[in-house]
Amino acid sequence: MANKTHSEERDVILESITEGVFTIDSDWRITSFNRAAEEIIGIPREKAIGRQCSDILRADVCETGCALRETMETGKSIINKPVHIIHTSGNRKAISISTALLKDRHNNVIGGVETFRDMSLVEELRKEIEGRYSYDDIVSQSHQMQNLFSILPDIAESDCSVLIEGESGTGKELFARAIHNSSLRKGKPFVAVSGGALPDTLLESELFGYKAGAFTDAKKDKPGRFALAEGGTLFLDEVGDISAAVQVRLLRVLQERTYEPLGAVSSVNTDVRIIAASNRKLDKLVEEGEFRDDLYYRINVMKLELPPLRERKEDIPLLVNRFVDRFNRLRNKNINCVTDEVLAALLAHDYPGNVRELENIIEHCFVLCQGEIIESRHLPASVCPLPNAEQAVPGGVKTLKQMEAVVIIEALRRNNGNQVAASRDLGINKSTLYRKLKASGIKPQAYL
Repeated sequence: MANKTHSEERDVILESITEGVFTIDSDWRITSFNRAAEEIIGIPREKAIGRQCSDILRADVCETGCALRETMETGKSIINKPVHIIHTSGNRKAISISTALLKDRHNNVIGGVETFRDMSLVEELRKEIEGRYSYDDIVSQSHQMQNLFSILPDIAESDCSVLIEGESGTGKELFARAIHNSSLRKGKPFVAVSGGALPDTLLESELFGYKAGAFTDAKKDKPGRFALAEGGTLFLDEVGDISAAVQVRLLRVLQERTYEPLGAVSSVNTDVRIIAASNRKLDKLVEEGEFRDDLYYRINVMKLELPPLRERKEDIPLLVNRFVDRFNRLRNKNINCVTDEVLAALLAHDYPGNVRELENIIEHCFVLCQGEIIESRHLPASVCPLPNAEQAVPGGVKTLKQMEAVVIIEALRRNNGNQVAASRDLGINKSTLYRKLKASGIKPQAYL
């Protein structure tokens, strides 16, 4: 009688919780299946009881990385592993699963238990947040970048020449591609060439092509990048590094829409949009006589200035998520997240290499991480926290709340303690910033 009462109490508890729960016997057949499991998977329990769990759950890890099988073989429980299942509607659904052994009163293993929660809403919210702060393949929630996002559609539609300035690794080519992909030229080629990667003679032939016999090794005609980009966009990176001679030829293309391949006797008409980029300030180069002012004004119809990552550290969590997702696909891994200590170290780093450096750091971690969570030991030495974590990061950052404080402090420092400017920089209301300052005990006057 006592066993019956205990069983009834257990059933009432299982039916009242919001997590799906099922148990299996040693033959992998489902022996119990609660109400939440019915709702999440979409299968009534009478159809689930007695069947193989892989037939019911239909998860992406059932065949190659079954969490319950791993627990049954090793005896180790698995906590909150993210997977996708196939709902009876045919749609993929994100869930988080945990597993444990099922034992009798004599401590003998008689099966396993798996609990799971529906993560669809969490995944939708994550996608919505990332979508709100993204443009094409660029993600950012900083005020400066959001301002750029807001004008990119108009720039793309205008078909004018664009100059993008920013430090190396800030994403100048990503912005150029975003403009091209949103323009009327998106069906035509996007062709990139670096002005600083080649000597003058090779750069001229790369840009304009050449005719057979133009020089000793020119056995046949070769089209240049302008010809390859016809009707589309030519992205000219590091335009500040090109020589005066090439600058003259580029000026003619922009003025007359014609160019001459090396060795040609007649001009070729071209319909190409120019997007130039530089990691140096071109107006300074003009003042110093290193860059032609007439060419500068031709390519500087619209200028975009990309801020370095150290000035928009609030973007680091978004970028980390983006890179983790990307490398999971490329490396066929299932890394879920980074620890608080890792994120704190990433927030404290100055990033001389900007977004590209952050991407390289995450890739470095993927090489070393064999589990599902990136830890401090996986970081490269250049960003590893110091042994004394309280000294490694301002305030001894360990929690999400402390990391938020670091981002707020960075915004105040950038804006000399001006709360209005800092709130604008962070993309939040001044009243919200005031509440956060009060809750964290940050004194804005300390950054005046």
